[in-house]
Amino acid sequence: MKRNWPLHVMLLPALVLVIIFQYVPMAGIVIAFQDFKPWKGLTGSEWVGLDNFRFLFKYPDIGQVIWNTLVIAFFKMAAGLFVPFLFAILLNEVRLMAFKRVTQTLVYLPHFMSWVILGGILLDILAPDGGLVNKAVTALGFDSIFFLGDNNWFRFTLIVSDVWKEFGFGTIVFLAALAGINPALYEAAEVDGATRLKQTIHITMPALMPITIVLGTLSIGNILNAGFDQVFNLYNPLVYEKGDIIDTFVYRLGILNGKMSFATTVGLFKSVVATILIATSYRMAYKFANYRVF
Repeated sequence: MKRNWPLHVMLLPALVLVIIFQYVPMAGIVIAFQDFKPWKGLTGSEWVGLDNFRFLFKYPDIGQVIWNTLVIAFFKMAAGLFVPFLFAILLNEVRLMAFKRVTQTLVYLPHFMSWVILGGILLDILAPDGGLVNKAVTALGFDSIFFLGDNNWFRFTLIVSDVWKEFGFGTIVFLAALAGINPALYEAAEVDGATRLKQTIHITMPALMPITIVLGTLSIGNILNAGFDQVFNLYNPLVYEKGDIIDTFVYRLGILNGKMSFATTVGLFKSVVATILIATSYRMAYKFANYRVF
């Protein structure tokens, strides 16, 4: 402590911010057990015990909302692992370094753009009348598709657009893992007559499996986070049936409809489940990939 006290002092402002903005607001959890009235505050509102939780599990739309969240989050996680995995292997085979660097830079740039900007772009290019994508679809002889207004297409649009935004940044992790492979393994395989395909199957892919397992197990903790920013900027009442997730559901109930107690109940339920999943995922990461954070 005497030797490292400057480092602790540097950490102090960040610690204060975390306490103020992450832990102090947790006092609002009591709203889930009250019939909360803003003009009465936390101390003046009537306590209702677990009534809000009973109402939650009887609410007609809650099952569909949870299912939407799980489906969207699962396919985002699966595609978000597979596409960077495959792209990193393909990019690793490129021998022209200038092309490789330019490509890597271009594909991870969307990661730094907010969904407010990307949402506006997608609204334009996916528009059923005059959108760039639908112009191509109709030119091929097919009917125009209402990507952001059709329940059958909305989930697909969310998943594909999320992968397009994030896969370039995810590729960096796999490229870093590829850089750690001993070149002697490839040289030995080449001497034995292994083709590039066989080298990829028997050397590259096994070398990437540990980091893939780590990323996959850690992402389990985010299974209830289907991406509020993305869904909020792209959805509309036409696709509530297939596109409404827990976070947007809580927003509409708590902010728009003023049902703060019920919205807090849904948020608390999600947080409890997410905490269990995060603890489980870290345990699985340690068991299957010997990965530990603490």
